[in-house]
Amino acid sequence: MLITDIGVQVETASLFITNFWLLTLDASPWLLLGLLIAGLMKAWLPASLLSQHLGKGNGAIVKAAFIGAPLPLCSCGVIPVATELRRSGASAPATSSFLVATPETGVDSISVSYAMLGPIFAIFRPFAAISSAIITGVMVKTAKVQTPSESSQTTSCCASKTSSTAHQAELQLALTETKTSCCASKATSDDTANADARTQQLASKTVFGVRYALTQLIDDLIKWLMVGLMFATIVKTFIPTEMLTQYGSGIGAMLIMILISIPMYICATASTPVAAGFIMAGISPGTALVFMMAGPATNISTLGVIKNEMGTSVLIRYLLGVSLSAIGFGLLLDFLVNHFGINVADQMQHSHELVPYWLSVSTALTLAFCAIKPIRNKLLTNTGLGHGVEKQI
Repeated sequence: MLITDIGVQVETASLFITNFWLLTLDASPWLLLGLLIAGLMKAWLPASLLSQHLGKGNGAIVKAAFIGAPLPLCSCGVIPVATELRRSGASAPATSSFLVATPETGVDSISVSYAMLGPIFAIFRPFAAISSAIITGVMVKTAKVQTPSESSQTTSCCASKTSSTAHQAELQLALTETKTSCCASKATSDDTANADARTQQLASKTVFGVRYALTQLIDDLIKWLMVGLMFATIVKTFIPTEMLTQYGSGIGAMLIMILISIPMYICATASTPVAAGFIMAGISPGTALVFMMAGPATNISTLGVIKNEMGTSVLIRYLLGVSLSAIGFGLLLDFLVNHFGINVADQMQHSHELVPYWLSVSTALTLAFCAIKPIRNKLLTNTGLGHGVEKQI
């Protein structure tokens, strides 16, 4: 009996480690992409531009939903981008709208939805995602919002105000150095010299943005990302699929799907074959849609960052907006499928791997390396990219 128990424990531990590794591989390419986009946004886009278009009002919420919907960013990848949007002046409702729309759909997930689930899902899924984002943003408007400066002062997870100021000063210094060296080397302000100056300035901004993404941003978010991956692994390892498929359809099944999806990490593209499996096992298309909406839009990492950046009041309304929208659109999809006699199961096809294994492993190792500050900073300093890194730590 003891040997059997030990064998079961070893098997469970092995499954847990395997699931954690696979989830890490799923998340890493999109997370690295999101970090780089966020870093380049900080370097290239003026804060006033983001504040102008994603500031207050319903128009900002709608803009954020439509901007986020086509982006190929996943649950983890959207976190650094949304964090930088918020710190650059975007309102809490617009940031929340972006956080919902971006991971719930995208050009990649729409194409996979069409291939695996048929045209009904390819059309209905982005419509539901954008609508859900707008609804959630409107609900967040009623919340008492914690400002980015408040969050940075009250939480150790997020960047401090001083650190942010240091990075702005570093960027300004880089640009000043570029302009000075350019002016010293030219006798007249001809077109060639101006082009060289612009190229050097762009290069300086790009280097700053990449360095910011792989140092400050990853330090800010790594805690919640790790917590989120651990929770997702626990759900995947210990909650059997039969718990979901036995209920089939209806509000009860959708509520269970919401509870399962909230702590889970899964991206919109990866959720599609899972949803296809659910439908083949007997779950209704609407219940599968709930999983496809709530799973990507909510995970422990996202919820932790929302609480740190915008406060508990925003977090509660964010969860309510995503949950109610998912259930509402799930019920609507079931009604439409039954009313028009659409057989979704007949339209489904087999999936294929979208991200090469070598790329997933490479990005996972890159992120792990960047998360170890002493080794990372030593390498950056030795390569000449570490200017100002010591200041931030």
